[in-house]
Amino acid sequence: MTQQEKVCVIIAAKNAQETIGRAVRSALAEPEVAEVVVVDDGSDDRTMAAAGEADDGSGRLDIIRFRVNRGPSAARNHAIAISRAPLISILDADDFFFPGRFRQLLACKDWDFIADNIAFMETPDLAQQPARFAPRPRQLDLKAFILGNISRRGAPRGELGFLKPVMRRAFLDAHGLRYREDMRLGEDYELYVRALLKGARYTVIESCGYGAVVRANSLSGQHRTKDLEALRDAERAILATGDVPPEAVGVMRRHCREIGDRHALRHFLDSRRERGAGAALAYAFANPAAVPAIAGGILRDKVDAARRRPLPPAPQDRGLRYLLPATSAARRD
Repeated sequence: MTQQEKVCVIIAAKNAQETIGRAVRSALAEPEVAEVVVVDDGSDDRTMAAAGEADDGSGRLDIIRFRVNRGPSAARNHAIAISRAPLISILDADDFFFPGRFRQLLACKDWDFIADNIAFMETPDLAQQPARFAPRPRQLDLKAFILGNISRRGAPRGELGFLKPVMRRAFLDAHGLRYREDMRLGEDYELYVRALLKGARYTVIESCGYGAVVRANSLSGQHRTKDLEALRDAERAILATGDVPPEAVGVMRRHCREIGDRHALRHFLDSRRERGAGAALAYAFANPAAVPAIAGGILRDKVDAARRRPLPPAPQDRGLRYLLPATSAARRD
């Protein structure tokens, strides 16, 4: 392993005492990892202590504490600033790496960003290994990336923004790329869009090395109205630069409208909850263009609630859902 293949794993954590140890241990177990930087982002539990208890004594773990919560973007930017490894990998505090993740990723050449498949699970089981998928590396351009974040009726939610790529520090530095600290939702998506606009070579492989634990109370599941507004405004700002290539403008506008529709629905529901039905209707009448999104969103919520039924427990070998459709390595020719 050369110096250029060494990885810094960055973990931004807020009140993650139950999961941070697992995340840290999974990162330190990877031989390619030269640094693990944990930023305790204003926790009021034992997150910092639990991270320290996972230290393996190799001297690779650095734990920083923010006294006041500043958000994941600020935490990650700080970790980037104080670390030195040429490759940067983001790990959420409630997730973990499967063994051998970086070996699979670093076997590929000629990339600025590289991401692998993600296994989603409701109950983390470190003994359960993901399916063996053929890598099948492919390049992800701006249009394909944005399309992969747009939901389609009758299809799974667009999720390519959940990808956790390894990023070359040299590319980020050359183009002045960092996370926007005014964003607490979609900050990953927005950074990847700007990187692709700067010509990033973004490779995706189907092999799975990242385990994501699905939680109802995760930050991404608790986004606020103003977080949706910030994401919408950030995307509008990118469109306003005129730098988006013609083939991607249409899909970016579609994604921006989708975020705008979600913001309008959330604003309506907030108004109704906080100030009553009259205030919600006043908002709708003052924003007639938002009425279809509001009505459609309310209808979808009611239909989904009516259809929702408890599912039987998934069999042990079928308990993982994968972000990317993939081909079994065992069936590869």
